Amino acid sequence: MEAGSSSGGSSAGGVVSDQGREEKQKEMREKLSEVCGVGEEEEEDDDDDKSNGIASGFVPGPLVSLKEQIDKDKDDESLRRWKEKLLGCLENDLNGQMEPEVKFHSIGIISDDFGEISTPLPVDENQIDRVLFTLKEGSRYQLKLAFSVLHNIVSGLTYSNTVWKGGLQVDQSKGMLGTFAPNKEPYVHTLEEETTPSGLLARGIYSAKLKFEDDDRRSHMELQYTFEIKKGS
Repeated sequence: MEAGSSSGGSSAGGVVSDQGREEKQKEMREKLSEVCGVGEEEEEDDDDDKSNGIASGFVPGPLVSLKEQIDKDKDDESLRRWKEKLLGCLENDLNGQMEPEVKFHSIGIISDDFGEISTPLPVDENQIDRVLFTLKEGSRYQLKLAFSVLHNIVSGLTYSNTVWKGGLQVDQSKGMLGTFAPNKEPYVHTLEEETTPSGLLARGIYSAKLKFEDDDRRSHMELQYTFEIKKGS
């Protein structure tokens, strides 16, 4: 008999069915809590056995397409309606593709020296070696990125920014951006504030590489760029 029947022999089955549905909804809610909303930043852990907020030895679970997530339990009317409501904003991206794709649209630099400068991505090959921005010594700045997520949820998106001068590595910063679902509007994320060094030796041309990976170690972008630090006023 169906759950909810007044028969004494089936009422217990109805309770079990309801409990099973609640458990499935709880499981889906945990997996898809960020879907259709903005990506929430994940806190970095300071423990020695973690890197960029990802536990050492962490093995991600099997990748499941958004279409499969919606089609699962499709015979359960209440679950189907709940998932359609939750994933409604993704209806144009349900093509069954497993691998998430992060498409970067622009990189910007925010500084008190000049406000904000934005450069479209990808950078033209003939402009790779040009100076992307110039900063004064001792000035504070932030990198700003606009990107879209396609096809599936990207989990644990991290960045690393490595800087060289004269062939010698002089700085490296790492951080966690978070987990993001496909969305109609691009995400805009500002990286942590940095301060340029000061002094005669700090002035000059620097080369850098900005890299983005997810918790499956997929590389979503590697951007090589050049910037300059000049004498402060």
